[in-house]
Amino acid sequence: MKKIGMNTPLVEMDGDEMTRVIWAMIKDILLKPYVDLKTEYYDLGLPSREASGDKVTHEAAAAVKRLGVGVKCATITPNAQRVTEYNLTQMWKSPNGTIRAVLDGTVFRTPIMVKGIVPYIPTWEKPITIARHAYGDIYKDVEAYVSKGEKASLVVSGKTSERVLEIFDFSKTGGVVMGMHNTDASVRSFARSCFNYALDRRQDLWFAAKDTISKTYDHRFKDIFADIFTKEYEDKFKEAGVEYFYTLIDDAVARVIRSKGGMIWACKNYDGDVMSDMVATAFGSLAMMTSVLVSPDGNYEYEAAHGTVTRHYYKYKAGQTTSTNPVATIFAWSGALRKRGQLDGNDALAAFGDKLERATIDTIEAGEMTGDLAVIWKGEAQAKTLSTEEFLKAVAKRLD
Repeated sequence: MKKIGMNTPLVEMDGDEMTRVIWAMIKDILLKPYVDLKTEYYDLGLPSREASGDKVTHEAAAAVKRLGVGVKCATITPNAQRVTEYNLTQMWKSPNGTIRAVLDGTVFRTPIMVKGIVPYIPTWEKPITIARHAYGDIYKDVEAYVSKGEKASLVVSGKTSERVLEIFDFSKTGGVVMGMHNTDASVRSFARSCFNYALDRRQDLWFAAKDTISKTYDHRFKDIFADIFTKEYEDKFKEAGVEYFYTLIDDAVARVIRSKGGMIWACKNYDGDVMSDMVATAFGSLAMMTSVLVSPDGNYEYEAAHGTVTRHYYKYKAGQTTSTNPVATIFAWSGALRKRGQLDGNDALAAFGDKLERATIDTIEAGEMTGDLAVIWKGEAQAKTLSTEEFLKAVAKRLD
C-alpha cells in the first residue's frame, strides 16, 4: 500500500514510563504502515530533561511555535520521591506547564464517548468539554518554607513606588508560603479562545472561579471575561443561540452534575486540571479524553490528558503483560495528523486522522478493549479484554 505523504513535520515529544512504551507501539502498529511519518523529535523523558538541564523542553515548545503542530506523550513531573528514583539534580518543572507558558493558549479536553461505556452520572447525555487556562497560577509559582520567627510579605515595586503587603507573621510557628501570578494579556487570550470555541461548537460556555474569596485575583478573570464578552461576543452568541455565564466554581460543580452535558466549562489552570480528570473518569476512563492546546497565534499541541501509568510500567518492567488503555494517546496522534493535514491542504492525511479514530471506536464497540473499559462495559457485544498490543493490532485490522 502506498503510504500517505506529509508536507511538513510534526513536533514529536516523547515521554516517560508506560506511555513511552505505548507511544512506540502506536507508531509501529498504527502510523508507520500507513503514513510516511515526518516528525521533529524531542525526548522529554525525565533522563533527557535532566541531562539537558530541561533545555530540551524549551526547544520543543519553540519548535511547536515554528512548525504549528505538536504531539506530546505523557511525562513525569518529579516530586521528592522521583528525585531519588531518577537521581535528579532538582525537581524539574512540569513540561506541560513550561510548554503552555511558551504557547500561552487554552487546553480543550473532551471525553471520547463510545456506545457501551455509560457515564457514571446518569443525566450526562453529551460530552462536557473542559477549557483550561494554560498559563500561570501554581504552575509558575514561587514557594518557600518559612522558619519560626520570620515574616512573609508580598512586595510590588515600580520605578517610583513600592507596596508591601504582609502575608503572615510566622512568629509562633514555621510554615509555607507561595506566590503566583497571571497576566491580563494571557487571560484575554484565554477568554477569546473560549468564546471562539463555543461559537465554533455552538455550545453554551460556563466560566467558573472563586471571586467571592479571591476578590482581586479571581475577580480580575471574571471582569476580563465580562468585558470581552460584552464588547465583542454578546451579539454573536445571541445569533448562534448559545449562552455565556459566570458562576462560582463550587456552584459550577453542582450544576454540571445535574446537567445533561453538552457545554464548555472554562476553568482556571489548576481547576481545569482537576475537573478534567473528574469529567474523564465520570465518563468512563481517564484514558478516554482528548486534549489539545490552542494558542492565540494558531499553534496546536495534542496530548493525552492522563499521566504516565507508573503502576503498569513497573509490571511491564517485571515482564508482565499489561492492558493499558492507549486511546487518549491514539487520539493525540490522530488529532495532530488531522490538523497537520488541514493546515497543509493534505486531505489524505486529515482523512487518515478521522479513520484512525473511527477504527479505534469501532474496535471498542465490537467488544474488544483494555481492562479498564471491560469492567464498566455495558454494550451488546461480549467484552473481550486485550493487552495493549493486542488492542492496537485489533484497531489496525479495522483500519486496513
